[in-house]
Amino acid sequence: MRLLRFLPALLLAAGSLAAQPVTTVTLNGQIFVNQGLVGVGRMPAALKDKFGETFGSFSAFTFQPGSWRRNADGSYSGTLFAQPDRGYNVTGTTNYVSRFNKITVAFAPALAGAATQTQVGLTLADTVKYSEADGTPFTSLDPTSVGTGTRAGFSPLPQAFNGRLSLDPEGIVVNADGSLWVSDEYGPYIFKFTAEGKLVAAIRPPEALIPKRNGADSFASNNPGPGQPVPSPADPTTGRQNNQGLEGLSVSPDGKTLFALLQSATRQDGGTGGTGPRRYTRLLAYDLTNAAAPALKGEYVIALPTYLVGTAARVPAQSELLAINGTQFLVLARDGNGRGIASATSLYRSILVYDITGATNIAGTAYDTAATPIAPGGVLVAGLTPATSAVLVDMNNAAQLAKFGLNNGPVDDANTLSEKWEGLALVPALDPAAPNDWFLFVGNDNDFITTNGFQDGGAYAAAFDNDTMVLVYRLTIPTRVVNFSSRAMTGSGVGAHVLGFVVSGAKPKTVLIRGVGPALTGFGITGALPDPTLTVSNTAGQVVFSNNDWGTAGDAAELRTAALRSGAFALTDGSKDSALLANLDPGAYTAQVTDVNGATGLSLVEAFELP
Repeated sequence: MRLLRFLPALLLAAGSLAAQPVTTVTLNGQIFVNQGLVGVGRMPAALKDKFGETFGSFSAFTFQPGSWRRNADGSYSGTLFAQPDRGYNVTGTTNYVSRFNKITVAFAPALAGAATQTQVGLTLADTVKYSEADGTPFTSLDPTSVGTGTRAGFSPLPQAFNGRLSLDPEGIVVNADGSLWVSDEYGPYIFKFTAEGKLVAAIRPPEALIPKRNGADSFASNNPGPGQPVPSPADPTTGRQNNQGLEGLSVSPDGKTLFALLQSATRQDGGTGGTGPRRYTRLLAYDLTNAAAPALKGEYVIALPTYLVGTAARVPAQSELLAINGTQFLVLARDGNGRGIASATSLYRSILVYDITGATNIAGTAYDTAATPIAPGGVLVAGLTPATSAVLVDMNNAAQLAKFGLNNGPVDDANTLSEKWEGLALVPALDPAAPNDWFLFVGNDNDFITTNGFQDGGAYAAAFDNDTMVLVYRLTIPTRVVNFSSRAMTGSGVGAHVLGFVVSGAKPKTVLIRGVGPALTGFGITGALPDPTLTVSNTAGQVVFSNNDWGTAGDAAELRTAALRSGAFALTDGSKDSALLANLDPGAYTAQVTDVNGATGLSLVEAFELP
C-alpha cells in the first residue's frame, strides 16, 4: 500500500516527548526528528548460544515481520533475528560455523533516562547454523586466494582450504515466510537461506565489486586460517577492499526491493583503507518481483561522511543500512575507536539519512566493470550525482549517553561505547498521539570479546569483557510507510476524517482498517470521538466495507489476531471503536470515519497490510 491522503497528527501530548531535547534535520524538504536515547539493554559478553559457543553479538539484526506489538501496560515486545559475524579471530580466522539467533525482546522506554540499563530485555531463544542444502556447514575461514567453490546452479563462490563455503555474514533480512537474505563480506555476495538456515540461492553483484587478483576472482580477505599462506598481492587489485564487503542489507517496506550497500569504495574507486580516499561507495537495488530471480534495477553512488583527525580528513566506513522507503535510508557510519581500543574516544559515530531521489542510476552501465571506475583516485567522475544526506543521530552525544550512565571516553570502562556498531532495526512506536514516531534499535558487534569464551572446540580468554549492547532512539520519520495512520478532529459532512490508500501489486491483499475513538482515552487523550463508524469506498465512490462497533459481526477473534500480527494496539472488548478486515483488490480506496450520532471529537484512522 502507499499513501494518497494523509491528514497530519496533532501535537504530542503535553508533558510527554515534547519536553525532551530533539535534533531536527531536513532532507529534500522533509523533516526528520531525533527525540533522543530512550533505552539501553545488555547481554553478558560470556553468554553462550544453544551450541555452547560464545554468542558474539550483532553484525546485523532485524525484527521478525509481524512480531512487534505494544502491550496494554505501554511496554513493547517482539522477536529479533540477529547474527554474529565470523567469530573470534585475533590472529587469522577459524572454522567457526556462521549462524543466526532469535532473541525475545521486551522494551519499556525511559524517556528521561534511568540509573539502570535494563529498558531493553534481551533473551536468547534459539540459534540456527547456516549450511548448504545437503547439510554441509559453512565456515568462517578466509577463502583461498586462488580458486573458488563450484556448486551446480551457482556462480563461483568463496571457499576455504577445507572445501567448505566461506561466509562472513554482515546484513540480514527476514521475509514473511521465515526465509532470509544474508549479505557477505567475502564475496561480496547476497545469499538466500531457508528458515532452517539452508542455502537456496546466491546473488553475484556487478563485476566492479568482485575482488580480483591476477585477473581472476579472489575472495580472500588477508586473514588466513591456521597454516595457510597470505594472499598475493595482499589486497585485491580491483573490487571490494579486504573486509569491506556488503556490510549493509535491507528490504523496502513494501517488500519489493532488496538493497545492499558496500562498506566503502572499491579498490578502483579509491578504496585503500581507513586513511585513503575511500568515500564513494555503491548502493545496489534488486527487484524482488520475481523472488526466485532478483534483478539489478538500480545502482547509486553513496558519498560517505568525513571527519577530521587534527587537520587530516578521514572517511568512516558504513556499518549498516536500513531502508525507510524506496528512496530513503538510514546508514550507520563510524570510526575505529571505542572500548578496548588504543583510543576509547570515538571521533565519529553517526546515523545519517540518505536520499537517492536525484542520484544517478549507473546500473547496467560501463561503471559495472572495474575498467571504468566511478571515482578514480577517490575523485568522483564529473556528471555522476551521489545521494544526498544529513546526520540524524550523533551516537557520541555526551548528554544523551549520560542519561543512561554511558560514555564515549576518555575513560575506558564497562560503560564506554564499544568500537563496532553494526545493527539497525526500526519498529513503530504505535502511539496514536504520534503516528510518525518509530523506535530505532542500534546494536554493537562485540567481536566475541570475553574473558570466558568458547568457540570451534576450544576455550579462549580475551583481555576484558565487551558486553553485547542495544541502544534505542525515538525518531519521527514522516516518510516511513508500513502502515498508515492519521489522527484528526472529526465531525460530520466535510468534517469527516478521511484516509486514502492504495493496494499495490497484482493480487488482492488483506488489510486491517480501524476507526478508533474511545480507545484513545487509554493514551491520555481527551475529547475522543465517542462512537466512530467506519466506511471503506472504492474509486467509484461505492461503499465496499463498513463497520460500527468492532467485533459485533462475530469476527472479534480474527480482529484481535490481525491487530497482533500487524503490531496495532489492542482494542477493549465491547468498545465502540470500529474495525474491519477486508480482502481488497489492487486499486485506490478511501476510509472515512464519522460519529454515529453526529458528535465531534478526535479519531484515529489506521490501515495495516497484514504480514
